[in-house]
Amino acid sequence: MDANAEFAPNALDVALGSHQELRPWESGEAIAELQEILIAHGYKLPVNGDFDWTTEAAVRAFQHQHGMRIDGIVGQKTWNALMKNLKPGARSLRLGHTGADVLELQGLLQVCGYTVPRSGVFDTVTQAAVIDFQHHHRLTSDGIVQDNTWMLLCNGHPLQRPTRKTNWLLDHGRWRR
Repeated sequence: MDANAEFAPNALDVALGSHQELRPWESGEAIAELQEILIAHGYKLPVNGDFDWTTEAAVRAFQHQHGMRIDGIVGQKTWNALMKNLKPGARSLRLGHTGADVLELQGLLQVCGYTVPRSGVFDTVTQAAVIDFQHHHRLTSDGIVQDNTWMLLCNGHPLQRPTRKTNWLLDHGRWRR
């Protein structure tokens, strides 16, 4: 087996690297990615690129659920917890994404015969393999991994969706430690 194809014990830690700290009332693409990740964890909120009160409430609920300091700020510890607990298929994957779900995608591509490093980073090599896989299976060859691509990678078995969080928005009393 190719040395690059083997799973490095710290591949996900390396992939996580350092993310920019995100604070309430900021806006931009990093906030939109955060919102997509929170949705992948089961929180219902809009993807609008604004760190508004619903995004802050979801971050606080996530921090509480994972026994973290509840401050509503997405620092390195919160980012790491968000990324390490991502389930495959819970979000669409594309160039630039990182996380446990990307690591799983790369492993599935290796099983299908593609030579991609299992780094946890959706890089251009991973994108090229995804496009080739999609083309071979007559899917839209856009390099974005959505439900149909995940299902084919998993031999036609649907992926388990994240459990939708309920009442997280109204549960303010439990945020305090």
